[in-house]
Amino acid sequence: MIAQQRVSLFELTAEQRAIGELARDFARDEIAPHIERWDREHTFPRELYTKLNAVGLMGMLVPEAYGGVQTGYLSYALAIEEVAKVDAGTAVTLSVHSMICGAIAALGSAAQKDAWLAKVGSEDCIAGFALTEPDAGSDAAAIRGRAARDGDGYVLNGRKQWCTNGGYAGVVMAMFRTGGAGSKGISAFLVDPATPGVAVEKVTRKLGIHTSDTVDLAFADARIPAQALLGHEGAGLSAALGALTAGRIGIAAQAVGILAACLDASVKFAKERSAFGRPIGAFEGIAFKIARMATDLEAARLLVYRAAALADAGRAFAVDASKAKLFASTAARVHASEAVQIHGGYGYTTEFPVERYYRDAKITEIYEGTSEIQQLIIARSLLGRLGD
Repeated sequence: MIAQQRVSLFELTAEQRAIGELARDFARDEIAPHIERWDREHTFPRELYTKLNAVGLMGMLVPEAYGGVQTGYLSYALAIEEVAKVDAGTAVTLSVHSMICGAIAALGSAAQKDAWLAKVGSEDCIAGFALTEPDAGSDAAAIRGRAARDGDGYVLNGRKQWCTNGGYAGVVMAMFRTGGAGSKGISAFLVDPATPGVAVEKVTRKLGIHTSDTVDLAFADARIPAQALLGHEGAGLSAALGALTAGRIGIAAQAVGILAACLDASVKFAKERSAFGRPIGAFEGIAFKIARMATDLEAARLLVYRAAALADAGRAFAVDASKAKLFASTAARVHASEAVQIHGGYGYTTEFPVERYYRDAKITEIYEGTSEIQQLIIARSLLGRLGD
């Protein structure tokens, strides 16, 4: 009975397969022909998201009542994987956008849903995220940016670092301190970046994911209406962590996509490249690397499927999302390195895409919660908070 339940939990429906195929075909036709140049030039292809919106992939976690397609998390994970196989930068843009869509759908007031969900789900509006500050990363409860109540609104001051999609967003989910020290003093807001006093202070240059927009946002006496408060005062850190928990499914799927691309490239090269009179795939030193790569890919993919399916079923999925992200991101980084090794000197050049996969893979172990944070979450689920 238990085995039967597990099989049914991961069995993909015709609709889910179709969404994965849609994302695969889109990535092949709209991203693959340009990705080498976009990566080289650090281009954020804004026009690409108009096209993604047109085929429904920007509204995967937006209810149909607001113009989205509400595919659920498993279909969303399939789409992210297919996009990431071609470009991890586009995949993370789509993942973070969808994470904010999900947060607004879950926590937003009726007015906020009316104001924002249709825009982010079907009107070509990208959503961004602003939590981290120069002195507050994994320790998100230490943020200092302040939202001071002033009449019928709030005045925002502070600086947010590494804001994904921040330079092109139509709305940003941003966390600011409305109360005293600690997690209970933090609130979440939906901020229009066009608000006077909000500015892009710095565009971050990165090791990889060059097509992803990452910026520092400065807030200087930026006045927003009281209706911008997402949820209630003091619930902002909980809202942010809830969004990140869901977002880990997307990042784990991104890592799976990178790993799948590494496997495809490695198999192709191992069959075509010859040494000592035979294809290099005939040598155990290469063949065993590929065998382990394929095994870890399937393991990572099933962990992602499980977390996504639990989320779709309305069951607790936080620990499963952490396991999926921890395993998939580690596997992506390890096997991206192996893919470069399999390609030898060619792998270290831009002539082959594995060097890009290698650069892109590392960040999956850092954002949406580092691997150390994921291990902490998993350990506490088994051991409790020992010593606290």
